[in-house]
Amino acid sequence: MFAKHFTILDVILDDKELEKLYTTGQSRKLKLPEQVIEKFFATIQKIESAISIHDLRADKGLRLEKLRGTKNRYSMRLSEKYRLEAEIIWIDDKQTIAKFYLKTISNHYGD
Repeated sequence: MFAKHFTILDVILDDKELEKLYTTGQSRKLKLPEQVIEKFFATIQKIESAISIHDLRADKGLRLEKLRGTKNRYSMRLSEKYRLEAEIIWIDDKQTIAKFYLKTISNHYGD
C-alpha cells in the first residue's frame, strides 16, 4: 500500500489500480481520458498541499461532497463525467484533519 505522510492530512492510495496510475501514469484496468488522468494528479497535489479540509471545501472546482447513504465516503470532481472517491477518516472532532483513503475513480452521470 502506498502512503504519503503530511503534517495535517494523510493520503493513502487504497486501490492497486489507482496506485499503478499514480506511480506509472497508466493503468490497464482504468481506461481514462488523458485530461482525467492529469486532473487525478492535480487533485492529489491539492489534497497533499491542503492545510485543512477547509482548503479543499473552498476549491469550488473539486466539489468535495459526501456521498449519500454512506458514513465516510466522499467524492471530488475530476471532470463532468468522473469523480475520485475517497473514504475520509476524521482525526479530530472538528473534522478539519483527516486521512484520505483514495478508493476509486467512478463514472458520474448528471450534475
